[in-house]
Amino acid sequence: MSNLNYKHLHYFWTVAKAGSIARASEQLHLTPQTISGQISLFEEVQGEQLFKKHGRNLELTEAGRLVLGYAEEIFSLGQELEEVLHHRPTERTVQLRVGVSDALPKALAYRLLEPALKLPQTLRINCREGKLESLLADLAMHKIDVVMSDSPMPPTVNVRGFNHLLGQCGISFFATAALRQQYPAPFPACLEAAPLLLPGEDAALRSKLLHWLDAQQLHPRIAGEFDDSALMSAFGQAGAGFFAAPSAIADMVMRQYDLIQVGQTDEIEEQFYAISVQRKLTHPAVLAISRAAQQDLFGSVSSNRSPHLNPER
Repeated sequence: MSNLNYKHLHYFWTVAKAGSIARASEQLHLTPQTISGQISLFEEVQGEQLFKKHGRNLELTEAGRLVLGYAEEIFSLGQELEEVLHHRPTERTVQLRVGVSDALPKALAYRLLEPALKLPQTLRINCREGKLESLLADLAMHKIDVVMSDSPMPPTVNVRGFNHLLGQCGISFFATAALRQQYPAPFPACLEAAPLLLPGEDAALRSKLLHWLDAQQLHPRIAGEFDDSALMSAFGQAGAGFFAAPSAIADMVMRQYDLIQVGQTDEIEEQFYAISVQRKLTHPAVLAISRAAQQDLFGSVSSNRSPHLNPER
């Protein structure tokens, strides 16, 4: 730590966010030569190249991305300290850095995180979305506090982490009223030859849904595949096809996208996890999320579970 010059780190952080020394010099009111010299000195002292040239701009090396992650935390805490000293609040702001797997439905991600917003402490959420493997790498490097996912940690990922089951629920199918009229058969027979929107290959629901369709001897027409659940819902809202989503957020999907629930089944079951580096959850916001998920969000669904197929309501 004696070799870490925080002024040099601040120059590095500003250049990394600005994308070039020229833009950073405007923000720092210093000459480009001064900043370039300080960055070179910082790299020399640390023994790592942090930038590489890409045209007129600079790109971070792998070491640079690592340093940037820590710099973001350091200067975020510095800003928080300045606010605390200026406003003198009674409590310190609680920061939650959460990674959301891009396969997790956006509406469900919000419902999971919502209880954290109701904590008595002031909360600042830093929400990052991405592939599960990438988020787990950030978790291992303590860049984020927890990962929300529709699947547990893959056994092939070399990360020391723990899966905390938040809950599980069945699947509901949705469509516009107009599309439902075009395929009036009872659920699930209405899906035969009907346009169907599928989640992307990274979603745990995809393979379960395809196996269930085979078991039901149903052959819908695949009208689209989507990595982004919100985009799939938007296409569903436009009448492009039927689609499935967790029953725990059925009311939210119908209200938000003006859709009807065509049917529901518990034969397809989705599970949702909070993944952390701790065997026992300790972060106050994550504890609130876990309690609310088990008692309210998924608890209410579990109490009404049925092993049979349910028609629309």
